[in-house]
Amino acid sequence: MPTPRRAPLAPSLHQPPYRDALPAAMVFRTAQMPARAVYPQHRHAWGEFVYSFSGVIEVALADRHFMAPPQFGIWLPPGVEHRGSNRQAAVHSSLYVSPELCGPLPAEAGVIAVSPLMRALLDHLRSGAAAGPVLALSAEQQRLLQVLVDQIGHARRVGSYLPQSGDVALGALLQWLQEHPADSRSLAELAGQFHSTERTLSRRCQRDLGMSFAEWRQRLRVIKALPRLDAGEKVESIAFDLGYAGASAFTAMFRRMTGLSPDEHRRAGRAAGHGTLRA
Repeated sequence: MPTPRRAPLAPSLHQPPYRDALPAAMVFRTAQMPARAVYPQHRHAWGEFVYSFSGVIEVALADRHFMAPPQFGIWLPPGVEHRGSNRQAAVHSSLYVSPELCGPLPAEAGVIAVSPLMRALLDHLRSGAAAGPVLALSAEQQRLLQVLVDQIGHARRVGSYLPQSGDVALGALLQWLQEHPADSRSLAELAGQFHSTERTLSRRCQRDLGMSFAEWRQRLRVIKALPRLDAGEKVESIAFDLGYAGASAFTAMFRRMTGLSPDEHRRAGRAAGHGTLRA
């Protein structure tokens, strides 16, 4: 008798911590989010920088969708309507910045690369925020938060680690691969399924994604692998489920994309609480 399929977990709804005003000019908070956590559509008068120590965070705007694994963060200027979520369990932080301090910061929402100095600041602030938000009540906290704000202003913009496309054919192909990451057919083989050609889809990848189809698929597989690696699953099982014949090919791809082997990523995550993705 077949085992009945489990119903998917219902989304876990969370409300933003501040509605009308911030309790200080700069506020840092951290939270451990369950799988399928959702912050509903909202906007606020202050800027927000979101960073994930583990897991992948997603922020949806009216016309864009950002994904940021560890080593990337998402900047949202004041007044931008957005919706936040994470598909797998994640530990994330938010730095809220009052409007009067947002002048030097990017005027548009986007994903930015997190430098080693920023990561060190975030780790330090996280350890101090375990008992509650850091409200910059001390001179030391004020200086650290100001340095972090300065770093956000100078950070490199990278778009989205896993960009999407509004093109009918390419968008449908990318959605298919997100649902079937083990599908290893070539772009030429996939094109017919989506009523297009390899040449057309290749051009649209460069136009809409800013990268080749092969690189996008490797980034997708890294994102799919991260929560399973963090959960302690065997590399061989992850590799097989992502379309690799063995662990060695998956490990080579993962090292090329992140700079670390899967086991090194796990050790780094346990030691520092964040991952290792490169832009």
